[in-house]
Amino acid sequence: MMGTPMKDGYEKSIGHRLHHAARLQRALAARRLQELGLFPGQETALKLLAESDGRTMTELAAALRVRPPTASKTVGRLSAQGLLERRASDGDARLVRVHLTDEGRTRAGAIDGIWDSLEDVTVAGLDGKDRKRLRKLLRKIEKNLTSQLGIAPEAETEAEDEPEPVDETA
Repeated sequence: MMGTPMKDGYEKSIGHRLHHAARLQRALAARRLQELGLFPGQETALKLLAESDGRTMTELAAALRVRPPTASKTVGRLSAQGLLERRASDGDARLVRVHLTDEGRTRAGAIDGIWDSLEDVTVAGLDGKDRKRLRKLLRKIEKNLTSQLGIAPEAETEAEDEPEPVDETA
């Protein structure tokens, strides 16, 4: 049957669907973050510092799960926008800590609205039971992949297993 495309081929594979959905979600995130003058990845640095300001570059790189040069590049770009600043540590002038500026804190606060709207769009049409099942399935996929890569799985929070609020409009 050469010449006829396979009906159950690559386009129907879970890997393809997952990759495609992730790319589309990232593209929409990029569009929404652009309204704040941010690029994907930068919002995570801002949110991490909003949670715990004054992290060292090493701490920030570890939390972002990137190498220090990548974290340094992100910090440099955000600093150039006036959202972050590097300061020498009070106890050790050789140790540099990264802090949010007032504008950085404002933009970090606006990120939650973007993330919430992305979540709403992503799971539109799914009821609470479907959302909970999807999260559970994605955690299983993540566990399978991290196991194959020899990466320690992320710590799961209790909140992930809490019941989804009932959507009475569905």
